[in-house]
Amino acid sequence: MGAGGRARRVARTGPSALLRPPEKPRAAAFDPHVVCVIAPIAGRRGVSRLTVRIVASPAVQARLDELAARHGLPGQATSHLAALLDLVATEPASITSVRDPARGVDVHVADSLAALEIETVRDARTVADLGSGGGFPGLALAIALPKAQVALVESVRRKCAFLERAAGELGLGNVTVVNTRAESWPEGIGRQDLVTARALAPLGVLVEYAAPLLCDGGSLVAWKGRHDPEEEADAAVAADALGMARPAPRPVMPFTGADARTLYLSLKVRSTPNGYPRRPGMARKRPFRASS
Repeated sequence: MGAGGRARRVARTGPSALLRPPEKPRAAAFDPHVVCVIAPIAGRRGVSRLTVRIVASPAVQARLDELAARHGLPGQATSHLAALLDLVATEPASITSVRDPARGVDVHVADSLAALEIETVRDARTVADLGSGGGFPGLALAIALPKAQVALVESVRRKCAFLERAAGELGLGNVTVVNTRAESWPEGIGRQDLVTARALAPLGVLVEYAAPLLCDGGSLVAWKGRHDPEEEADAAVAADALGMARPAPRPVMPFTGADARTLYLSLKVRSTPNGYPRRPGMARKRPFRASS
């Protein structure tokens, strides 16, 4: 699939309610930090439906420009990221608790792009984002890394519907949405330069999810908060058993006032043993433990 093409469809959104359009587009208050425009869009049989477009405020746009300069983003990245925040803000399904673009530009976008400080992330050409949910970090990284092929792996169909629609509307031809669990994706095994996961599972479970998917020398990057010695110890046991380097913490400060943020980096240093991935659910049900 060429750059600028449409993302591969794997799910469909439900039908939209049809409403009588206003005679003219009109401005409407949505949030003090954004501009909301309601306008008619032509539908089937000449009937129009209403659509809501959130236009990034000057403050949000300025923050996106700062992030683009900080991380060396490609030329169209800020407009794509602004449009992504728009889609999150107006999505009717429950995909994230943070919808306001004024908060999302930091909580979602800046937090996701913090991984670009790691060289292996910038150099990756095949990426699997596990539990993609509302599209962070997966869609943000796909925008920042247009030469990378990014698979958004998500088991919840309604979230896949949003991801597929967002990738299509943004014209992200480097994105594929995969509606399955990480343990149930044989096509991805051994093919990923990078596996990412944010707010998905304990670190040791993420090591187990990532190990079979990574190619030799590939990397897992996991978003976490404060250091948890017990979680780190469990992850070290998992890494030793699965051919991964023990996850190394890297503190990051994606935005002013952020609570403790840590990126954990683990490289695949040996082949994954036979028997992995285990059947779905076992990594969580019977995880590696330092005390066992």
